[in-house]
Amino acid sequence: MNDEAISADSLVKSFGKTKALAGTSFSARTGTVLGLLGPNGAGKTTAVRILSTLLQPDGGHASVAGYDVVKDATTVRQLVGLTGQYASVDDGLTGTNNLVMIGRLLGQSRQTARARAAELLARFDLTEAAGRPVKTYSGGMRRRIDLAASLVGHPQVLFLDEPTTGLDPSARSDVWDMIRELTADGVTVLLTTQYLDEADQLADDITVVDHGQVIAAGTPDDLKAKVGGQVLEVSPADPGQLAVVSELLARWTGSTPVPDGAGRQVSAQVLSAAVLPQIVRALDEQQVELAEFSLRKSSLDEVFLTLTGHNAEPTAADLSMQAARR
Repeated sequence: MNDEAISADSLVKSFGKTKALAGTSFSARTGTVLGLLGPNGAGKTTAVRILSTLLQPDGGHASVAGYDVVKDATTVRQLVGLTGQYASVDDGLTGTNNLVMIGRLLGQSRQTARARAAELLARFDLTEAAGRPVKTYSGGMRRRIDLAASLVGHPQVLFLDEPTTGLDPSARSDVWDMIRELTADGVTVLLTTQYLDEADQLADDITVVDHGQVIAAGTPDDLKAKVGGQVLEVSPADPGQLAVVSELLARWTGSTPVPDGAGRQVSAQVLSAAVLPQIVRALDEQQVELAEFSLRKSSLDEVFLTLTGHNAEPTAADLSMQAARR
């Protein structure tokens, strides 16, 4: 593969009157993780389906490993793996039989398919459950067998469409470790997610899409620096002085302070750390005793909110609906 494993250039895709992609462009370097971020309906899954040859674009051009996803679709399918939002393995088959079946469909001999299945089951810590029907697996185990299924054919490029939706923190951490192992082996990963901490942990580069268009791109640190600057967090020893602190921060930072839900801390965007001594002096003049005074980089959540005007995290209602669909 050349250095650009994934390339999307001005992709357009409509479903009736709904334009899912409106000239979307992005790329991913070989052996890296590209985080494709955006709220529900932003066009993330549509882009993944085009890149994995499941949909054809109405306009624009896309390639994977240098091959056109429309003209060279058969070759592209031999080079990629895909794990969608919902498990795609057969619930009635055992873990081993699912992976062997996929290997055979990919043209592997029975012996090769069984050896690859055993290798992947061991890699994803599923050997003890290999002989059980997948319907008996926990949510985390089902996600692991789904990831294993997408790797049977030794893909050079892996598309992970919201792979940790609905998983508990421990299972999410396991998936993160697996993604890191894959990129260490040279696999290129395109990761779509609504969990911005996930993108912060895993992505080398991030593309933010909203309403089918790219609204920002860069490394996580680039986006934080470009959009949010730094965040000053102040906690007065007396929570009753939170209003005083908010007023002072608004005056000295020029931004709108945001109190936390517990009513103990307030945070504000800061363009330059040079203002911090003045803020400390102003707080001292108002006799505000501090419990905490810290400066940090903006989070991707704050960046996303600034870019789109809304949060990327799924709501409780979204998660309940996703769980019901499972």
